[in-house]
Amino acid sequence: MVELALRTHCPYCAYQCGIRMSDAAEAILGDPHFPVNNGQLCIKGWSAGALLRHPQRLTTPLVRDSRKDDFRPADWDEALDRIADAMRRTREQYGPDANAMFGSGALTNEKVYLLGKFARLALGTANIDYNGRYCMSSAAGGNNRAFGVDRGMPFPVNDIGEAELIVLIGSNCADTLPPIMQWFQKQKANGGRVIVIDPRRTSTARSADLHLQTTPGTDLALANGLLYLAIELDLLNREYITTRTNGFDAVRATVLNDHPARTERITGVGEPLLRQAIKWMSAAKSCMFLTGRGAEQHSKGVDTVNAWTNLALALGLPGKPQSGYGTLTGQGNGQGGREHGQKADQLPGYRLIENPDHREAMAKFWGVPAESLPRKGKSAYELIDALGESPGTAVPGLSPIRTLFVMGSNLVVASPDVNRTVARLKATDFLAVADSFLNETSQIADVVLPVYQWAEENGTMTNFEGRVIRRRQTALAPTGVRGDLDILRELADRLGCGDKFAFNSAREVFDEFRRATAGGTADYSGITYEKIEANEGVFWPCPAEDHPGTPRLFADRFFHPDGKAKFLPVEHRPAGDTPDAAFPYLFTTGRYKEHYNSGVQTRQVGELTKAKPGPLLQVHPTLARRHGIAGGNLVTLESRRGRAEFRVDVTPDIRPDTLFAPFHWGGREGANLLIGGFLDPVSRMPEFKLAAVRVVSVSKSAP
Repeated sequence: MVELALRTHCPYCAYQCGIRMSDAAEAILGDPHFPVNNGQLCIKGWSAGALLRHPQRLTTPLVRDSRKDDFRPADWDEALDRIADAMRRTREQYGPDANAMFGSGALTNEKVYLLGKFARLALGTANIDYNGRYCMSSAAGGNNRAFGVDRGMPFPVNDIGEAELIVLIGSNCADTLPPIMQWFQKQKANGGRVIVIDPRRTSTARSADLHLQTTPGTDLALANGLLYLAIELDLLNREYITTRTNGFDAVRATVLNDHPARTERITGVGEPLLRQAIKWMSAAKSCMFLTGRGAEQHSKGVDTVNAWTNLALALGLPGKPQSGYGTLTGQGNGQGGREHGQKADQLPGYRLIENPDHREAMAKFWGVPAESLPRKGKSAYELIDALGESPGTAVPGLSPIRTLFVMGSNLVVASPDVNRTVARLKATDFLAVADSFLNETSQIADVVLPVYQWAEENGTMTNFEGRVIRRRQTALAPTGVRGDLDILRELADRLGCGDKFAFNSAREVFDEFRRATAGGTADYSGITYEKIEANEGVFWPCPAEDHPGTPRLFADRFFHPDGKAKFLPVEHRPAGDTPDAAFPYLFTTGRYKEHYNSGVQTRQVGELTKAKPGPLLQVHPTLARRHGIAGGNLVTLESRRGRAEFRVDVTPDIRPDTLFAPFHWGGREGANLLIGGFLDPVSRMPEFKLAAVRVVSVSKSAP
């Protein structure tokens, strides 16, 4: 029998399940001692060991002598010299902002911190962002505006099991976070109810007590309509509004336009269901709102989040036991990834790079003049759109980007408007990618660096509760592979900044990083590796080593200076891309439980690709009859940006005006070929969850 003595965490989503494994990763099981998953895993976690010794794993750097040439193997010195030379040459010819770094919500906190420090000190560039901009940025923007802080879940996950009512808005967590369902099962066993708001009858919606099947892009209108009814039916918590919030009168005046007839017309949800939902919400002794990407990945994502925080505040939920508002973070370190400096507008500890006091504090800590730190740079999609000679897209005062280093992101599959994204990547003077496998983005690169996988490194992650946990090394990396921290240290040394990056271990980086967060909103200064080990993680903020951490926020005060939460007046508005006679249908995207994000890892695992070998397009029977579509047909969809091809699944689980496909694949099956680069004005989140499309052709051939 294989000994499963090694403990670490799953490489995938922000639930960050605890796992046990053998030293050769022959077997992986859930860790029964980690209180988040309690021994449960999904199919991705069980099969994650297949990534470590995969035959397609990169084990040597690859370089091109020119874009016309194929890759050839190179040693590490040549590969790193090429990257450093390109960065130096770009800075000398075009200025520091012509270099850019693109990070990932999968990176450890140590990597996030060092990547941000590398951009600001070694390169001096404003242009650093990451794929979490595509994931949690609208939730972060809305949370910060309403509560003064962005911690996706301001309470531990086990609180779900004690809530009388849970409202899931745009989240199919049964497929995207399968082990979380144990808490919903406990909640149901305790007599609780669940409302699911989703355009599809998903796995999660099928288990709900009430499913509100909205038109995509109308979650904001739904929240405003429910608040209208709460006012009409006198269901507000007026004492809470008076004592713990500001700004309700302005919101009240705004939502008086959102009467049930208007809400029904916009959302497609009938008035009887609206009235049933708000009565359940107001009558529950404890009620929890949880939003997901379905509500947030829109050009009005931040306003949508605030429409739901408005309703939560009006009902007096945030800070109440087993109640409140939370967001279900997506990527493995989606929470920590947006706190510590790889986002264009941030510095460690959730400080803001445009805030003079924050800049001064970090400059003093790093031992550099405050004026030497760059300002706010371009957001993720705007950064990509400024690559090479891209006239008319540059942010004033910032030059076009000539050299890009990507760490842990597959931009070609994950970004909107894929054809434009590919063109911009090809327009760079120099592109470097660090990853474990070749993917659609690294195939375009000039240099590809092979890096450690999840079980081969030490570090910390911050899961969706705000619980800081240990990623432990449980396997040896193949010969020839190096860590991201080593790569940044070596590049900094080549760029003449080695003294600021002289770290020999993740623990050394963490020790500086936690001190760098002291006094910030996301204060990790009291967290140590030993404290994490002793407590199965530590919740931030934790400002001192004798501080226990903060599992629950908002019991006494919010994070605005006056301690009160804010209502924000928001109104429904059209999406960036709206249907018309030429493009009559709505297209939306999401995930399969067998695959993860851009699929770089999961598409390598035979068990997962066998279960889901490709994307299926969900088509309602009414729409299928209109176009003569049958299950298994190959259908070509076209938007105003591109075409994509999908095999068809005819199902009543989708609205008749809506089509759905997952986004884990590239090539002709790439869902993001259809998606536009319409951005939220606050978060700069692209509108991934909605595009206007038409059916171009239907092939009758069998799959």
